[in-house]
Amino acid sequence: QVQVVESGGGMVQPGGSLRLSCAASGRIDSIYCMGWYREAPGKQRELVALAFNDDNPDYGDFVKGRFTISRDNAKNMAYLQMNSLQFEDTGIYYCNVVTGRLGTNQYWGQGTQVTVSS
Repeated sequence: QVQVVESGGGMVQPGGSLRLSCAASGRIDSIYCMGWYREAPGKQRELVALAFNDDNPDYGDFVKGRFTISRDNAKNMAYLQMNSLQFEDTGIYYCNVVTGRLGTNQYWGQGTQVTVSS
């Protein structure tokens, strides 16, 4: 089994920054990708950022250069640096870890709350 734990959420004013961390542990043979998704009140969960085992991450259209995903493969960790946060970025941010050579297993963390408020 694989455990996924997020941290780093909190409350920030518009224009502020937060850095989220995701730690994967347990029986990990190989990580196919690590990503961040978010769920805003009343909305479906959506992709924020996805990092595969290369240097070409994917981002949701709304990111527009404000967020950066990174990974520390040696520690099985992923980070999401979020700058220029807006009210619309408020939500629960979930880390997703896909393991296995063909990406056959998927694990979610419990989520961390991000609130952008003045």
